[in-house]
Amino acid sequence: MAEAGYTLPVFACASAVAAFHYLQTGEVLAVVTLDLLDPPATADIPIEQVAPLPGGGVLAITRSQPGDNLDLTRNTPVWAVVAWAEANSELPHPLLTITGGFGVGWQKETGQAAIYRYAQRLLYHHLRPGRPLRVEIILPQGRVLAERTSNAAFGVVEGLALLGTSGIAHPLSAPEQLDRFREELRQKADQGNLVFCIGENGLDLARSWGIPEKVLVKTGNWLGPLLVEASLLQIKNIILLGYHGKLLKLAGGIFHTHHHLADARLEILTACGLRCGLSLPILQKLLTQPTVDAAMTYLQQVQPLKVRTLYEVILAQIQQRTRQYLQAHGGNPLGVEVILFNRERQVVAQTPGVTAHLKQWRGDALR
Repeated sequence: MAEAGYTLPVFACASAVAAFHYLQTGEVLAVVTLDLLDPPATADIPIEQVAPLPGGGVLAITRSQPGDNLDLTRNTPVWAVVAWAEANSELPHPLLTITGGFGVGWQKETGQAAIYRYAQRLLYHHLRPGRPLRVEIILPQGRVLAERTSNAAFGVVEGLALLGTSGIAHPLSAPEQLDRFREELRQKADQGNLVFCIGENGLDLARSWGIPEKVLVKTGNWLGPLLVEASLLQIKNIILLGYHGKLLKLAGGIFHTHHHLADARLEILTACGLRCGLSLPILQKLLTQPTVDAAMTYLQQVQPLKVRTLYEVILAQIQQRTRQYLQAHGGNPLGVEVILFNRERQVVAQTPGVTAHLKQWRGDALR
């Protein structure tokens, strides 16, 4: 059985805790025990090095261990530098300032460090200084590693994001993951209507909209088997929520979306463009763009009125191909709605049936 490890925010927090402990006591910790919060469990994280810095700060280093997950951050050093700071009542947390240093990406849309909600929760939970404290997270290999990720597709540049919705890094490509997703799907099947979140960004976005946890199912790249499972469980409706460059594959009949297995996104996009009447020169230009985002940006520039039409074709193709896939694999009829978002995590298109579901869930949350 594949072994789970921990997500990058856990190691960042452990480094910060070790550095803060030395700042207060002068004691070097060999191991930091963290409350992961989600899941409700503890983790013992080895501390590789701790050292005082000129000027009064302290540096601590851990090393990322994501288990058997295919994660490019394996063994990468995670630094945290802590130091006492000046009081600033205008900050949201006057006693604790969290910053991203070298190798931590920043979001082009906001200009803020890509230190997301779970990482912040961990840090605020474990660091409770009695006077203002500044924490800087540094990933020395972050910029180099980021070039091998899709971070830029989500507007994160010049480094890695401290992204994750829990402390456990489950193996993303191991067969055990599909079993785990199926089990979660079975546990939530009585809700009748569910949201399939493709990736951490989709899951984080759904939570930010107030969609209740009881209807959220993370799918990874296993969309085909999980759609069939959902239909056999007599689930009424599934909303597919994901990055448009990922869900676009479904419009071409690709239902395992990992890029190692199949990647024909621009070809599928061009075929959908043909269906909505784009001219041959524009179709040729779409096909030669480096990414789906670049292709849609180009179309917005030369044929802005066609962008909406193209997305409508893509949505219709995803729904049609999903019905065909279920029929081919012995599944039962299943209502499928779709929400597509871009690299800025902005919704660019959705099927008409989405609105009613979102209103219902938000209404339930307010009761």
